[in-house]
Amino acid sequence: MHLPSPSPLAAAWALDPDVVFLNNGSYGACPRAVMQRRQQLLERSEAEPIRFMLHEAPDLIDRARRVLGRLLNAEPSDLVFVPNVTIAVATVAANLKLQPGDEVLVNTHEYPACLAIFERLCVQTGARLVFADLPFPVPSEEAAYQAVISKATDRTRLCLLSHVTSPSAMILPAARIVATLRQRGIETLVDGAHAPGFCDLDIPAINPAYYTANCHKWLGSPRGSGFLYVRRDLQDGFRPLALSVYSKKPPSGRPFFNVEFDFIGTQDYTPIMCIADAIEHMPTLIGSDWAGVRARNHALALRARDLLCDRLGIDAPVPDDMLGSMATIPIPTPPATWNPGPTRYHDALQDRLVSKHRIQVPLWFIADETGRPRIRFVRISAQLFNAIEQYEYLAHCLLGELAAERA
Repeated sequence: MHLPSPSPLAAAWALDPDVVFLNNGSYGACPRAVMQRRQQLLERSEAEPIRFMLHEAPDLIDRARRVLGRLLNAEPSDLVFVPNVTIAVATVAANLKLQPGDEVLVNTHEYPACLAIFERLCVQTGARLVFADLPFPVPSEEAAYQAVISKATDRTRLCLLSHVTSPSAMILPAARIVATLRQRGIETLVDGAHAPGFCDLDIPAINPAYYTANCHKWLGSPRGSGFLYVRRDLQDGFRPLALSVYSKKPPSGRPFFNVEFDFIGTQDYTPIMCIADAIEHMPTLIGSDWAGVRARNHALALRARDLLCDRLGIDAPVPDDMLGSMATIPIPTPPATWNPGPTRYHDALQDRLVSKHRIQVPLWFIADETGRPRIRFVRISAQLFNAIEQYEYLAHCLLGELAAERA
């Protein structure tokens, strides 16, 4: 099978050349140079584990915090590291003191794991979830803003808000939503899982109570490298899910907030240590800075989205300025006789794209009461290793499979 060539920059990654990889948004992909740095750190840790864990690790983690802080325009001491956003959201939930009758404002485009965490918390506390119905297609930022704000009440205590929605790939007006809610006495936990390296990100300008993101998606660090920002006035008494060995006798000279999160038992901390290396390495691949990386990926994502929308005969569902390095596109639902058979993915069409055409791209659907797809989507990602020919190939194969479904 002849597959389209990726970008020449793909040589900087270890991606399988026999797969058309259009799904950086799910788990990211770590460049070879950053993987090599991680291997060096692992070898150092095995050469003298005690020295590495007790004496070298704090400095390496602090370096990651400093470099990440510069990228986010955040004070390094306000950042702690976690394996991923899901753990960070669970940590924030465990530190909240909700009462019966309190409300947590969420929306219909939030990540399912984060919703599940707050569903459980509401059952435990007697609070309740209130859903804002985000439109899709969406005509403007204003429509998304109004959808969220209209559901806030005098009982709302916290808003869980994705900066970039996972299923629909929209950049929400986080700073404006946070500011309006805060004027009403409502704090916000911003789930920025995709945001670093995806869109311009200035956490103090957003000014949320809490902000969390993954560094493995668009920054290119190894998986297991997320962070949590907690506003300074909320850090006193804010604790990790598992308490550190340093919780009673912390070493001197470092903020307790950082110390507790920096060492939570024996685990591999090298993904966190490599965040700085990924941030410094990725822009060098195009001889630019992070603004250049984002601009390149954004332009490719728009071009690929327009290509697919043109082939499908539909209008773009999201304004250009609400997109970063991904785009979600509605596709036709299957006919009434649809019988997907066994599937490893949410939609059997994804199985066919993988097995027959070697394309890795996520598809999902919103089901009706019978379980049949009512609305169906494909989400494309654009990273430095991608090329427009890969999306042209996707369009050709996707239209062929959709035609086969109809037949």
